[in-house]
This record gives sequence, structure tokens and C-alpha cells, in this order.
Amino acid sequence: MKAVIADNASGALSIVERPDPVPAPGEVVVDVAATAVNRADLLQARGRYPPPRGAGDVLGLEAAGVVAKLGPGVKNRQVGERVMALLSAGGYAERLSVPVGQTMLVPPGLGLVEAAAIPEAFVTAWRALVHLAPTSEGEWVLVHAAAGGVGIAALQLAREFGARPIGTVRSEGKLALVSDLGAIGVLVGPDGFGGEVRALTGGHGVDVVVDLVGGDYWPETIACMAEGARVALVGQLGGSRVETDLGRIMRLQARITGGTLRSRGPDEKASLVEEFAWWGLPKIANGRLRPILARSFPLADAQAAHAYVASNAPAGKVVLKIDI
Repeated sequence: MKAVIADNASGALSIVERPDPVPAPGEVVVDVAATAVNRADLLQARGRYPPPRGAGDVLGLEAAGVVAKLGPGVKNRQVGERVMALLSAGGYAERLSVPVGQTMLVPPGLGLVEAAAIPEAFVTAWRALVHLAPTSEGEWVLVHAAAGGVGIAALQLAREFGARPIGTVRSEGKLALVSDLGAIGVLVGPDGFGGEVRALTGGHGVDVVVDLVGGDYWPETIACMAEGARVALVGQLGGSRVETDLGRIMRLQARITGGTLRSRGPDEKASLVEEFAWWGLPKIANGRLRPILARSFPLADAQAAHAYVASNAPAGKVVLKIDI
């Protein structure tokens, strides 16, 4: 089968031939129709985000396709079913093997290309708003990088939880998309949004922050946090180092919880997938939740897809299509 790997020194991608996967006990083999490009893929390609031990060097954290083989002990999937999968690696390939618990059935009416943009983004957002920074009805939720895959998912989840989402973006061209997804306000960062958020919330500030940026957004993020605010730190697009006022965090009784989904073990990933699937798949089926695709590329153009994501131009997810 064809698969995409990276030269970690240069970030250059290449297509290689690899043996077809053989499912281990509890795994399924999927013929891949599409996979999505995530920022983690760009970091991995540069050698800055190595995959978990044993995951392999093929890029790709999510994919959608058709079940081709069942490993020993698999009872709850059938050959021919359409599935989307949360991965530790391996999505940029014609086939992959994945623990069955990390797969979800693709709802009728949803194409496999669109489905490939769901698992990593929506499960990350679910973990952020349910586990890292539990969110309640009526609360104000600030979502940074709101026009990216995880940001788009987090806005929609917050809205469905009955919370009041606000989004930030880095360019005015992304304002309309975020507003259309239900954001009460959309602001351009990194400067000055703290006061604007305070005004939008009637001086209250935000109760929850889904922070995919960190870095240069952090001073304004603190400025707009309400007392008792919870921050789910799930990205660092703006940098990993900040200077901050610890006293303000203490006075606010704020809680900051960081986490990466990729490093979680199979059991935890399966649990998160099961939770989201139970709650979210009906909402995807009826259109309440939806992935937003910015652009698709063929697998052979993975390098161009990485360059497009690195440009910060996309509003929505970038997908690689694989003919099967």
C-alpha cells in the first residue's frame, strides 16, 4: 500500500510502499477514503512532535473509510461498514489498522471525505469542554483559533451545551464563518480582545477558555477571565512560553489544565470516542454538528496541503483524499 512519511530534518514528505496492515486482536483494518491534516502532522514532519512509541512513522491522526478486515475478538464491527477513526498515526495511507474502540460509524448521508474531518477535532473539543474544563449551560466560553478544526468543533459543542460561545481568529476573513457557527461575538487577536470580551459579557468575563494558541494571546486571555474560570490548554499556536501574573490567577481562583489527546492510551481514547459517539453522532446525523472543509487535496499532494495549513489561510479543515 502507499503511505506518506516525512524527513524529520527537512519536513519533506514522500510516498512510500508499505506492507498492508494485519489486524491485531481487537483491531480492524480500514480501506481509507480520506484523512485530515492537523497541526500535529506539520510538527511531526519537522521532528518536533514524535508519535507515541509503537505507532509508526506514517502521518495522520484521523481517517474515514470502509472496514476491510476484522481482527480476532472483534464483535461490534462488520466488513463493509463505513467508519471514521481516531488514530495515533497512520492516516496518510491507503489502509490502516486501528483498535475498534477508536472507530465510530459514519452517519447516513455524511460523505467519507467530510467524516475524515471529525474524529480528532471533535473528540479533542469534547475532551476540552467535558473533561478538562467542564462546561455548563449559560456559561461564557471563549474559543481561540475558532476557524480551525478543533475551534469549529468547540464552538458547536459549546452552543449545543447551552453555553454562550465567543471566538477569536487572526484574520478578518474568518469572522463570518465563526459567526455562522453560533458565536455570539468574534474578535481578531492577539491584541485588545480582553476588553472586548468583557464588554460582550457585560463585565462578567468568560467562565471557560478553549485555548489552542497560548503564547501571544495569553495576556488578553487572563484579562477576560471570570472568577473561577477554567482553561483547557490544548494547543500552542502562538508559542509555548509566556510571562504571566500568577497573583491574578490565584485571585481569580482560576484553573488551567493542559492536555494532548494523541498521548492518551487506547483505553482512554476508546472511552472518549464512545462518549462522543453516543452524544454527538445523532447531532451529526441531523446537522446540528458539522465539519467545515476548507479544501481537499489528493494524497500525492500532501506536501502542498501542509504548506496550505502552515500559511494559516484555511478556514476549516484540510483533507487528503485517497482513492480506494
